[in-house]
Amino acid sequence: MKTVFMFSGQGAQYVGMGKDLYNNYTVAREVFDRADKVLGYSIKDICFNNGEKLNDTEFAQPAILTMSIAAMKVIEECGVRADMAAGLSLGEYCAYVASGAMDFEEAVALVQKRGKFMAEAVPYGKGAMYAIIGLDTELVEEACNEIVNEGLGLVVPANYNAPGQIVIAGETEAVKRAAELAKEKGAKMAVRLKVSGPFHTELLKPAADKLSKELKKMTISPMNIPVYTNVNAEVVESENNIIPILEKQICSPVRWEETIRNMHKNGADTFIELGPGKALCGFVKRILKGVTNLNVEDTSTLQKTLDKLNEAV
Repeated sequence: MKTVFMFSGQGAQYVGMGKDLYNNYTVAREVFDRADKVLGYSIKDICFNNGEKLNDTEFAQPAILTMSIAAMKVIEECGVRADMAAGLSLGEYCAYVASGAMDFEEAVALVQKRGKFMAEAVPYGKGAMYAIIGLDTELVEEACNEIVNEGLGLVVPANYNAPGQIVIAGETEAVKRAAELAKEKGAKMAVRLKVSGPFHTELLKPAADKLSKELKKMTISPMNIPVYTNVNAEVVESENNIIPILEKQICSPVRWEETIRNMHKNGADTFIELGPGKALCGFVKRILKGVTNLNVEDTSTLQKTLDKLNEAV
């Protein structure tokens, strides 16, 4: 049995996330306190009480990373270890922390800047993202290409999450029209996401340029477990590849479905989502059959996960 630690991306956050773990586990409390010290403000107050700031990209990213690593520390204290790791978009930074390649303090400071750069890259209202539900990949790509070819603006697939679940992003009107066209082609739903910009598109190039300078200041260590990257869905071969990958990641589509399939090919059969929500577990269910999907976001889900793992043994 090989276990994957999966880490949530932006959009999974909710007010109160991590509070139960903070109140019940010293290791979780230590993670939140360390983040507060690095950031110079109370990330736990934002996670537990401040919905307005929690939905601001600049604060959401360090909040999700902190909560996710707190959940990881708790399950590790219970004796569960990962054989490999991956994260959706922002979650990839958590995966590098889990692997030992990144120091937590450096990572939480970095993603705070990443969130700020991403929020600043495209003026508010000029970019959007839609989740296209229930349409084949080729038809989603076709809808995007048709809108671009009509000269209506940039729109591209940004997240290949699971079969029948693709997120498109780009300039607001172009994305809106592509979403309408996707529905005309048979999509069951086209839902606008509550995000501040067109993430994982070339419109984020200004953010990528700023992030590149910050990435080069990072201390990167050898990985203790394999990490799979969003950029090409493959295992990261060396710690020397991490910075170039993360420079590309901010503008590249997230290849989550392919990532999950590749980890499964390499022996993964237990997938544990660490962080807010259960979206990644839902994606895995749509991608693979006959594998174990679990999550940890509070004491209740922790206990269910430990019980399931003990049954498997």
